[in-house]
Amino acid sequence: MKTTIIGLGLIGGSFALSLKDNGLSDCIMGVEHSEKSARRALELGLVDKIVDIDEALAESDLIVLATPVDTLPVMATKILNRISPNQILMDMGSTKQELCEVTMMHPNRGRLVATHPMWGTENSGPDAAVHDAFRGRSVVICDKELSDADALEQVEKIYSVLGMPIRYMSAEEQDTHCAYVSHISHITSFALALTVLEKEREEEHIFDLAGGGFESTVRLAKSLPQTWAPIFLGNKYNVLDVLREHIHQLQILRRMIERDDRDGLIEAMQRANKIREILK
Repeated sequence: MKTTIIGLGLIGGSFALSLKDNGLSDCIMGVEHSEKSARRALELGLVDKIVDIDEALAESDLIVLATPVDTLPVMATKILNRISPNQILMDMGSTKQELCEVTMMHPNRGRLVATHPMWGTENSGPDAAVHDAFRGRSVVICDKELSDADALEQVEKIYSVLGMPIRYMSAEEQDTHCAYVSHISHITSFALALTVLEKEREEEHIFDLAGGGFESTVRLAKSLPQTWAPIFLGNKYNVLDVLREHIHQLQILRRMIERDDRDGLIEAMQRANKIREILK
């Protein structure tokens, strides 16, 4: 199988390594708008060669979109306009509803398999790519009934070989759930970093005293803004919904602290501890 990966950053680069490490592709080509990133991807051996989209469409069995989510609907449509019946297009974006809505009525929609591997780090670019990144991580396949059986089977096979449990959802369900388990974590981390940076103007030693708890909580604030701004806006209504609830919970905790409500704080935190039953 010949594969082209469009976008050679954290996700695309790690996927390229996974395909190579598991013998899933005979040749991996890359499409990358940044010349610097393209050169680095070659130096790191993420891809065998850099191509343009015309060469990718001419030579590839599988085309993988691993670019920011706001680029996916247009790029997917352009590729579906030219894709052949024996080629497969898959994406790896964090939001799915806009992509699936835009491509739903396309005559070649069956060649697209919409996926979201539930993995990532705060790092970006080709140097962020790591081996065996996806093993043990779930992957969501959206609106599988709209994909051709052979395309779906091939993508399922790839993810199974990579050791990824597969979940099936509608695009709408996927975006709703990701707002709660992924997107809120990032926006909260950005907000915490901004809060502490603002406070640090007054207390110069705050970062000297920062411990492991702060570092782990704020880690996601190191993530690439150009990746996350489109995700927040693309999943706007779900993100706003979870933000409202998050702010509500913060206000409840603030009122308890204002009232010196020790019992209320303990009860609230005990309820929060139940997350252990889910995240073991």
